[in-house]
Amino acid sequence: MFYIDPHIHMVSRVTDDYETLARMGCLAVSEPAFWAGFDRGSVEGFRDYFRHLTEVEPRRAAQFGVQHYTWLCINAKEAENVELSREVIAAIPEFLDRPNVLGIGEIGLNKNTRNEATVFLEHVELALKYDLPILIHTPHLEDKYMGTRMILDMLADFPQLDPGRVLVDHVEEHTVRDVLQRGYWAGMTLYPVTKCTPKRAVDIIEMYGTERLLVNSAGDWGPSKPTAVPDFIMEMRSRGHAFEAIQQVVLENPMQFFGQSPNFKLQVPGRQAAALK
Repeated sequence: MFYIDPHIHMVSRVTDDYETLARMGCLAVSEPAFWAGFDRGSVEGFRDYFRHLTEVEPRRAAQFGVQHYTWLCINAKEAENVELSREVIAAIPEFLDRPNVLGIGEIGLNKNTRNEATVFLEHVELALKYDLPILIHTPHLEDKYMGTRMILDMLADFPQLDPGRVLVDHVEEHTVRDVLQRGYWAGMTLYPVTKCTPKRAVDIIEMYGTERLLVNSAGDWGPSKPTAVPDFIMEMRSRGHAFEAIQQVVLENPMQFFGQSPNFKLQVPGRQAAALK
């Protein structure tokens, strides 16, 4: 079965992982900008990182027939430094014409602070200025519910923002309802020790259906598994879900959401090139 991993940090994965993903049916990966494991000290560090995302990773992925897409931002863990964040936001337009850039992300909150909220709002303004989709990080468990509500309330202050062009990621059982009810897309991250497991993700699918729900591995250098989406597929199969329902979550939904970016052009074997507008 073909699939897309909508959120995975390949800069922290070895090249062998691209080969493994390709063998398992992964057609494309989407890599949001994120924390490097330490706080970067200058806007030039982010320029180098954005070059890595838009030049190096697409070449690594292409060796195995995997398409690589990316999102640009300064992530919430580094947003306490508002001065640096504003310098990075000002530099992002330099990279928006790169052919694998889908939008702005993963923006959001980490500890739900005032500075994080300020930087989040300025990222949303940037996305609106350039008419780009948005990918949002919600905080880890101890701050997730409050942070998700804060994010949704801040988004409500932008009446011109189309909720169908926003993906709110890392949802869990206690946050997914609010995200879907407000018309946003929701992403479930399949981590081995935190966030959702494949079993819990399938439980959520069985409660809410397949519309506007995605699953991802968010694989990085911490405890994570780049083949988590195939694990989800196997869990869906073991419970007797139809092929069409599984395909909806792991392929059709990412194609529909990403297709709102003019840079998304995915060749699915057996189909014409897909650039869903």
